[in-house]
Amino acid sequence: MLVLGLQGSPRKKGNTEFLLNEFMKESEKKGAQTHIIDACGGNINHCIGCGSCEKKGFCIFDDEMSREVYPLLRRADVILLATPVYFYNTTSHLKTLIDRGQALWSRRYKYLLEDPYNNHRKGVVLSIGATKGENLFDGVNLTAKYFFDAVGAIFDGGLTYRRIEERGAIASYPGILNDIKNEVERIVTPYLKRKKILFACRENACRSQMASAFAQYIAGDRIEAFSGGSSPAENINPVMIEAMNEKGLDMAYKKPQSIDSGVSQVTPDIIVTMGCSEECPFIPGVEKIDWQLPDPAGESLEFMRNVRDEIERKVFDLADGL
Repeated sequence: MLVLGLQGSPRKKGNTEFLLNEFMKESEKKGAQTHIIDACGGNINHCIGCGSCEKKGFCIFDDEMSREVYPLLRRADVILLATPVYFYNTTSHLKTLIDRGQALWSRRYKYLLEDPYNNHRKGVVLSIGATKGENLFDGVNLTAKYFFDAVGAIFDGGLTYRRIEERGAIASYPGILNDIKNEVERIVTPYLKRKKILFACRENACRSQMASAFAQYIAGDRIEAFSGGSSPAENINPVMIEAMNEKGLDMAYKKPQSIDSGVSQVTPDIIVTMGCSEECPFIPGVEKIDWQLPDPAGESLEFMRNVRDEIERKVFDLADGL
């Protein structure tokens, strides 16, 4: 599983950074993968309200947000929004990243396409404020709630601390490490109990991508699905994207990867092959299932639909049998 942290504080080695880093360390101890995006140090353009994402489904800017952040948001199981309070809201750096979530909002609400993992991803706030006002975190939480909804995550609370201002003050806050440990236990641990399934085909451009997406959508609370190819293609198949769009599932920002790359991230409990069985890695103690499915690469949309529907049936059966 992946815990993705969005770091919004411009202060280096400050209180927000401490809170986020400790959450990540505790998550890694549990067995999760982690990744932090520094919203203050990257190359993310401001949303200019051009409407391109509503007209074409994608942001007009080819920058770090489009190349790195969108794909990571789609991969993440848990998204952490980490920010100090600036005028009752997030920092401007993090707000820039949040505003660019409009492209994913458009795909969900204008194009009516669901990220396969929308029903199972969680969003968590980590925030620190200098004052003690009762409404101190209202702006941050409201902004986070709608950002998480746009990117396909369920807002699930988090950790907030008042009257913390001096650099390093959070480290001596009574019970802080225990707070973080308990929050990681609450948020992260349930994901680590899922069955890990690698779906493998030749190019990781059609069949294994569809199988992984259906598994996430149908049983993302019980299955950690990932995919790979024995000879990965450069891009996923556009006909497959069209076929999955007909099911209301959004395959944007998916990228083919090798089977070895998939296995290097997570050791699977089950490998499901669909056309690469002789080239798939042998992992002692890992169950292997072979689905006899034709390769739809280069075939018609109707052919792709038939393969898609067969994969969907097989994923339902697989999930029911776990």
